[in-house]
Amino acid sequence: MHGCSRALDRLLGALGLTASDTLVVLGDVIDRGPDSRRVLEQLLVLRDQCQLVPILGNHEQMLLDAVEHRISLSDWLIHGGAETLDSYGQDAALSALPPAHVEFIRSWGDYHETATHFFAHGNYVPQLPLAEQPWQELRWRSLKFFVPPRHQSGKIAVLGHTANKQGQIMDLGHLLCIDTYCHGGGWLTALEPATGKVWQANQQEQLRCDV
Repeated sequence: MHGCSRALDRLLGALGLTASDTLVVLGDVIDRGPDSRRVLEQLLVLRDQCQLVPILGNHEQMLLDAVEHRISLSDWLIHGGAETLDSYGQDAALSALPPAHVEFIRSWGDYHETATHFFAHGNYVPQLPLAEQPWQELRWRSLKFFVPPRHQSGKIAVLGHTANKQGQIMDLGHLLCIDTYCHGGGWLTALEPATGKVWQANQQEQLRCDV
């Protein structure tokens, strides 16, 4: 999502989520794009509308690391954190982040699994059980540098993190990457794994389905 609240609004309108639906969010909802604050507010509302399952991305990890002084503030700001703080007010400081937003992000998990699929932000170690995956691998490792074979569980992986600038889903059969570069002029993608149905929206609020 990377702060693309207009695309998210358009996508959610098309999805029409209800209390019986599960929405897995693959991380990197903040940074780089124009309105990270609004995206977090949208997700907080979604908690009461559907079964929301947010997963930590590397950008949320950087925010938490900056808040908890594990990295310098500048290390986060140069990777998109400046745009996030700007969404809370011009020249906003780290203290402008509402505690409720920070605690919400702290509550996110490393992965999610169903009977047939598992969902993570970035990558995975194919020979390790999901519960033993290194968080650095899940959050940081790009598919540009390592495309894993099928996970030992036999489940299909659904990932983000590695952007396809042509707006197309990477489909390797055992692995799907649905980062389609919304903040850079591409699309925000939603996928229904059971059916393969796809919805995409962009910051111009255009919508396309089953691409």
